[in-house]
Amino acid sequence: MSKKHRKEHHEEHIDETWLIPYADLLTLLLALFIILFASSQIDSKKYDQIMRALNSAFSGGTGMFEVTSAVPVMQEPVSESKKKDKDEDSPQNSTVTQQQQQLEKEKKDLEELKQKLDGYIKENGLDSQLDTKLTPDMLMITIRDHALFTSGSAAVKPEAQKLAGAISDMLAGYPNYNIEVAGHTDNVPINRGGEFETNWDLSARRSLNFMKYLLASGKAGPERFRSIGYGEYRPIETNDTPEGRSKNRRVEVNILRNLKEIEVTPKP
Repeated sequence: MSKKHRKEHHEEHIDETWLIPYADLLTLLLALFIILFASSQIDSKKYDQIMRALNSAFSGGTGMFEVTSAVPVMQEPVSESKKKDKDEDSPQNSTVTQQQQQLEKEKKDLEELKQKLDGYIKENGLDSQLDTKLTPDMLMITIRDHALFTSGSAAVKPEAQKLAGAISDMLAGYPNYNIEVAGHTDNVPINRGGEFETNWDLSARRSLNFMKYLLASGKAGPERFRSIGYGEYRPIETNDTPEGRSKNRRVEVNILRNLKEIEVTPKP
């Protein structure tokens, strides 16, 4: 009876010989998938690695699990040109590029306008009365007060009205820039009982009156303008000398940049 039991147990033993061809089949399928994956982005180095792995798999030199570690999936190396293209296509760099282009256009526009103004100043012999200066923030037109007003007055002289018209005509050709008209005085106190109580009042009225003449031609839109009075508080020279005080009494017409250079400088 014990012999019969051992015989029956031997007959019930599962035949595992099928595992050998099954493992080989999985190995071939794995190799096929690796080829399909790599075919779209293959390079010579990756190709050599795959071929060595396939050769080993087909010759029976490795098992199924050994193949997976024998064929590392290498990330395609990124060339310098591709890396540069990728960086240039990023949203941040695209915005910086657009700002740089706008900055270059503003620089070109304001340099062109400055040349026109300088030409007008030279042709009309106004070198001692007007000056232009291009800064990172604006194109500044500085006009001495004696070219526009009599002492202590905010009424624009008749000959200065022609100047205002000429400047306005040139500004009309550059409609994308806002304009600030700023009045400045020296620190000599205003005579009490006059039209203006302080130098601040005088500077504010002068800037406003000259701005009105800039707008009189109707060629430059009023939405672009603002006037402001700084009084004696933003001198460009010392107030201790007559020459310094004369330079401090002025009206500035500032054509403002929309971008500052520091705003578009990419971080390293």
